[in-house]
Amino acid sequence: MRTFGLIGYPLSHSFSQKYFTEKFEKENIADAEYRLFSLENISGFNDLVKNIPGLIGLNVTIPHKESVIPLLDELDKTAKEVGAVNCILIKNGKTQGFNTDVIGFRQSLKPFLETRHERALILGTGGAAKAAAYVMKQIGIPFTFVSRKQREGVLSYSQLNREIIAAHPLIINASPCGMYPSINEAPALPYEHITEAHFLYDMVYNPEETLFLKKGKEKGALTLNGLSMLYEQAEEAWGLWNK
Repeated sequence: MRTFGLIGYPLSHSFSQKYFTEKFEKENIADAEYRLFSLENISGFNDLVKNIPGLIGLNVTIPHKESVIPLLDELDKTAKEVGAVNCILIKNGKTQGFNTDVIGFRQSLKPFLETRHERALILGTGGAAKAAAYVMKQIGIPFTFVSRKQREGVLSYSQLNREIIAAHPLIINASPCGMYPSINEAPALPYEHITEAHFLYDMVYNPEETLFLKKGKEKGALTLNGLSMLYEQAEEAWGLWNK
C-alpha cells in the first residue's frame, strides 16, 4: 500500500484527506491511502518518515511550511526561491521539498485578474504569503505585505487607510484568519474603503465563504476563495509523487 498524507497542526480545517480519498475511489486507485499526521512540533518529522511504511508523499500545512525545510534532504528550485514547502516526495530514503502552492495560486488567480488590479496587499507573512509574493513577482504585480506588527517592508493593519486601500485593488488573505473553526474572524481591514474596483482573494477554503469575503462582497468587490487553488496544488502534488 502506497501511503500519502498531510502534516500540520491542527488539521481540523483540512479538505485534503477527503479530496484524495475521493480521487482514489473515482479513479480506481486501489493501492493508495491518504492519512492525516497531526504534528504539533516539527521535531517529530524524521520519526514519522522513518516509521510509516510505504510513505511516498506528504502535503504540508500550517505551521510547518517553513520549519520543515531544514529537515529535508533536498529542495527544488521554486521551493528554495519561495522559502516555503507544501509538498514532499520521499524516494530512496531521501526527502525532497516542493512548492505546489505557487502553481495552484497562479492558476486559480489569473483568469480573474483585470488590468485595474495593478497593485496588491498580501495579508500575512508566512509560507502561504511567500508563495503569493512569488507569484506576484512572476506576473509583474507590485505588492506590500501586511501583518499585525509594522516593520521594514511590512505595513501593520492599523496603518491601512482609504488611500492605501484605494491604491491596492487586489487584496490577498494569505493568513489563517477566518479559517474554521474561527469563522467569525476576519483580517482587520478598514472594509468601509473596499469598493467594486477591488478583488479580494482568500487562500482559506474552509469555510467556502469567509467573513473576509462576505465583507468584500457587501461592498461590491469581486471575491474568490482558495478551493480552486487547493485542487490545482493537489493535482500538481499527485503528479510529483507519481513521476
